[in-house]
Amino acid sequence: MQTLIMKNMKKSTPVILLLVIVLSAFSMKDSMRTIRNESFSTGEILKYKVHYGPITAAEATIDVSDQLHTINGRPSYRATVYGRTSSSFDIFIKVRDTWQSYIDTAAIVPHRFHRNIEEGSYRKKETIDFNHNSNIAAVKVKRKKDPEKTSTHKVSDNVQDIVSGFYYLRTLNYDRMRKGEKLTIKGFFEEENFDMEVTYKGRETVSTKAGKIKAIKLVPKMPKNEMFKGENAITVYLSDDDNKVPVLIQAEMFVGSIKVDLYEFRNLKHKLVAKK
Repeated sequence: MQTLIMKNMKKSTPVILLLVIVLSAFSMKDSMRTIRNESFSTGEILKYKVHYGPITAAEATIDVSDQLHTINGRPSYRATVYGRTSSSFDIFIKVRDTWQSYIDTAAIVPHRFHRNIEEGSYRKKETIDFNHNSNIAAVKVKRKKDPEKTSTHKVSDNVQDIVSGFYYLRTLNYDRMRKGEKLTIKGFFEEENFDMEVTYKGRETVSTKAGKIKAIKLVPKMPKNEMFKGENAITVYLSDDDNKVPVLIQAEMFVGSIKVDLYEFRNLKHKLVAKK
C-alpha cells in the first residue's frame, strides 16, 4: 500500500508542479492593487482654453482612447494630453506638446509613458516603461541632435507619472477628508523620484467657460523644476460630483500666471452639472 502511494505521488509530482506554476503566475498577475474607479472610462474628451493673463495663449485636449490597450499583459486606458499654442501666440514661442500615459484599469498606475516636446527650437522625446513587479522604470530619451540616452531607475510601489497621477486623484473619496488634510503620491518625473504631496483645501464654486461648477480644491506640491514658480504653484479644481473632472487649473509659472479653463466635454461617465 505504501509503495502504491509513493508511485502515485511520483506520477502526480509534475501535475502538482504545473499547478504551483499556474497559481504563482496568477499570484504575480494579481499582486497589483485594485482601485475602485467610478469617475472615468474610455472615450472621455475634455477641452481647455489656456489663458496667459488676458490672452488666450493655447488650447489643450485630454482624451481617453475609446478602446482599451494591453500593456504588460494588463488592460490599460490610454490617456493623452495635447497642448498647442494659438496661432497669435506662435510668434512668441510655438508649442506642440503631447503627453501620454497607459494606465492600468484596475491599479490606476502607469505601465508606459510617452512625452513628445516641441517648444520653439527645443525637441525632446521620452518613453518610460514601468515594471511594477520589480519597481523599475526604464527610460529612453532623445533630444534634438543628441544620441538616444537610456537609463533604469528604482521606483516606489504604485509610482505615478504626471498624467496618471491626476487620474488617480479622480478616484479618491474627498467626502472622507478634512480641510487641510494631505495625501502623498509617489511620482517619477524627469528621471527622478519625488513625493507629490497634495493638500485638500475644501470646496468652492468656480467660474469656467463651461459655466459655474461646484468643485473640490486641491494644491499639489510640485517637485523643483524649470516651469513652475514654487512648490505650491498649482491649484487644481475637480468637479464636485462623481466625475471629478479637472474643470480649472491655475498655475504660477516663471513666465507669468496661467489659467487652464474647461470649455467643452464629451462622453463623461456621469452628468456634469454646470450653471451658465
